[in-house]
Amino acid sequence: MATRQTLKTVTSEPDFLQFNNLACETAGGKVIFATDEWFAPAQNLLKREPAEFIATAFTEYGKWMDGWETRRKRIPGHDWCIVQLGVPGVIHGVDVDTSFFTGNYAPSVSIQAACLKADEIPSQVQEGERIGKAATESEFETVAELHSGTWEELVPVTELKPGYSDSCHCYFPVTFPHRVTHIRLNMYPDGGIARLRVYGIGEKDWSAAPSLDLVDLVALVNGGVCQGYSDAHYGHPRNMIGLGRAPNMGDGWETARRLDRPKVLETDEKDILQVPGSEWAVFRLGHSGVISRIEVDTNHFKGNFPDSCKIEACSLTPEEEEQYLSTKWADVKRGKWKILLPPQKLKPHHIHLFSEEALELTEVVTHVRLVIAPDGGVSRLRLWGRPKAVPSSDTGKLTSKL
Repeated sequence: MATRQTLKTVTSEPDFLQFNNLACETAGGKVIFATDEWFAPAQNLLKREPAEFIATAFTEYGKWMDGWETRRKRIPGHDWCIVQLGVPGVIHGVDVDTSFFTGNYAPSVSIQAACLKADEIPSQVQEGERIGKAATESEFETVAELHSGTWEELVPVTELKPGYSDSCHCYFPVTFPHRVTHIRLNMYPDGGIARLRVYGIGEKDWSAAPSLDLVDLVALVNGGVCQGYSDAHYGHPRNMIGLGRAPNMGDGWETARRLDRPKVLETDEKDILQVPGSEWAVFRLGHSGVISRIEVDTNHFKGNFPDSCKIEACSLTPEEEEQYLSTKWADVKRGKWKILLPPQKLKPHHIHLFSEEALELTEVVTHVRLVIAPDGGVSRLRLWGRPKAVPSSDTGKLTSKL
């Protein structure tokens, strides 16, 4: 990351970074239109990995940059692109990252949003290799059918900062309470942006889900969200509810090694290590329901997998959830949590499947807590069950207030 001596202020990270990146290309996000992609294509905005800089890398169009960079504009107007979210949902915040764009970053941006129906989305506006290209007249005509210039404004025109390590992240909280499928990123008038991260919670149309099918109730695409954790030194727990199997160890939850590990380790009769500490992550399900099958995948974690895990669950009202969030999930009401999956010995680089017979709870739940001992990494967590309403008067819609 580029550094400089003149700026010392470090922007604090907002709470909305806890949510899922709904626009990430690994979640299915894609750029369907961009006005210009001369130096670098707009699809780079949605990469999961942080931007990189290679001083000696050039293309026939100029300096290679890991982001979206347009040519220096010499015609009227400004540059913009449209992103189709991989997971439609409610947006809580945006990170416009200008990493390494120090003398060529976009001076200002604004962001608009819309919820489009399937028949309103063009089948393909732009395709193929985009570097060195600008939108054609026919592409402009096609995308004009979306009337994106009139979409709801999420972020007004706001100045960005250059892509040095102490100023590259420009965080924008969003208070738009409606489902979004597409966003329009406007840059004024031209320049470069490294990454666009759209943090929020997926919103699934549960009325269209077959009632008899088992559904992964905690999945990112079904509205699951991580609401708290004890440690995320090497990888955030939200990675566990992502799509597919993890491609590598970096796409999972991994904690630091606990310092309270006994000097000499011992096991019980079930071969589970007897250790004083553990790590945990709390998730709110995309829909309340009864969990009947669990998958804990330690894919790629071969020398750093947890020795064991257990899963607790409970049903919380919106008020109870808010209380837990305000105390960072401290055990102020320990009695709310019940054992769903008792302690289980884990293996390295392995999919662990637990059927209904292994589970101890048949109640409708809204939240789960995965506990690993003593530490380590898990790549995926799947909680299969059937959506079901909480059988009480406390059925108000849960809305996260991280």
